[in-house]
Amino acid sequence: MSSTPANNDDETPKDPLQEMLANLLGGQGMEGFDPAELAKAAGLPSDPNALAQMFAQVQSMMSGSSDTPVNWELAHDAARKAAAGDDPSVTPAQQREVDEALRLAEMWLDPYTDLAATSIIGRAWSRAEWVEETLGTWQRLTEPVANSIAFAISTAMNEQLPAEMKAMMGDAANMMQNMGGALFGLQLGQAVGALAKEVLGSTDIGIPLADLQMALLPANVKAFGEGLEVPEQEIRLFLALREAAHARLFVQVPWLRGHLLGAIESYARGIHIDMSRIEDLAHNLDPSNPEAMQAALSEGVFMPARTPEQEAALSKLETALALVEGWVDELTFEAAANLPAASAIRETIRRRRATGGPAEHAFGSLVGLELRPRRLREAAALWASLKEQRGIVGRDAIWAHPDLLPTAADLDDAAGFSARRSAEDASEADVDAALAKLLDGGFEDNEPLKNEPQESEEPEPGKQDPDTDNPADL
Repeated sequence: MSSTPANNDDETPKDPLQEMLANLLGGQGMEGFDPAELAKAAGLPSDPNALAQMFAQVQSMMSGSSDTPVNWELAHDAARKAAAGDDPSVTPAQQREVDEALRLAEMWLDPYTDLAATSIIGRAWSRAEWVEETLGTWQRLTEPVANSIAFAISTAMNEQLPAEMKAMMGDAANMMQNMGGALFGLQLGQAVGALAKEVLGSTDIGIPLADLQMALLPANVKAFGEGLEVPEQEIRLFLALREAAHARLFVQVPWLRGHLLGAIESYARGIHIDMSRIEDLAHNLDPSNPEAMQAALSEGVFMPARTPEQEAALSKLETALALVEGWVDELTFEAAANLPAASAIRETIRRRRATGGPAEHAFGSLVGLELRPRRLREAAALWASLKEQRGIVGRDAIWAHPDLLPTAADLDDAAGFSARRSAEDASEADVDAALAKLLDGGFEDNEPLKNEPQESEEPEPGKQDPDTDNPADL
């Protein structure tokens, strides 16, 4: 606890955050400030070069305006910096190995799916390249909730500012919104940069983060294989099969990417920020504890309980993700039959996808959504059952339209899915046939429509059965 300030101005403890803001707005810049202290206040590393760039961005942010509440440029820079540590460039040999693995994977997949191979050229990416290729999709997925959080933070901070600070700042509301957007952008960028150190390809979180791309990250593939006691070439080929299966599915089923991304966006738009928590944090913000805001964001403390509508939307999203991952899991395992360690690698990936890594948890807390297929095993069992009952062509035909996809209830009873669907198809076929016959005038005067309930087998004498009216009279 701090002691009561003395009347002597020189002895009064100074608020470093207010001092920095006052100097910035007064045109004095960063003169007289200790960079290490400012780095601590921002929750940033103390690298002088990084700080210099950050301070320039902060000054520009404070004096300018933005078309969007979230500072995506800052998110991009933070993601690149977070991914940059121990990120060697891809060598020509690694590019060749990845390209060969993906080409071979395409050939191995051909006998096990009715979906045609793609013409996509396989790539080997560094972590920084993964950030560049996927950040646009992350922005699309997180923008609804990111804008809500940035606006809430700016509103709360602006309300808690002393009157003299507001007078000094002029357009305080605009500046606070920029600050809130910068804070969220920084956190989001750090989360995406951390994810770049965990992902193995462009699709291994279940959605195509880079449209019409097929890639592996050699540095992460090598790290994934540590401790498995499996040759790296075998691991790379198994992961190439997964990547190629994902790519084949999303290319040959063009509605699927928009279906998943649209579901995520709809869910995110339904997230409401807990303003009371943000107001409490802004009111009690302690300059000596600058990590508080960052910690609160990363722990998701602003996310209130989900509404019933959101729970329903989340259930549909998780089912769709499970169906994608289950299909890829089953297809990959079939195609990898010649790899001795296929079962061990498959189980490792299943557990990894079910639990998620630290960066995936951090991202999930930040935006209120974790993209994990919680029912991957049930979905894989369903696809295996469908192949046994319908064959490869019949199984893959289910991807023809979103209305044909199995539901969460179907995952509960994979064996009964085909029987239920066959009954539905038969009923629809009967109705279609009856309507076609009716429109063609093909019914006899005394012929009842199929499946129509009858009062009696024969009409009473002298009366016409209404179910056998002449179609021309209808």
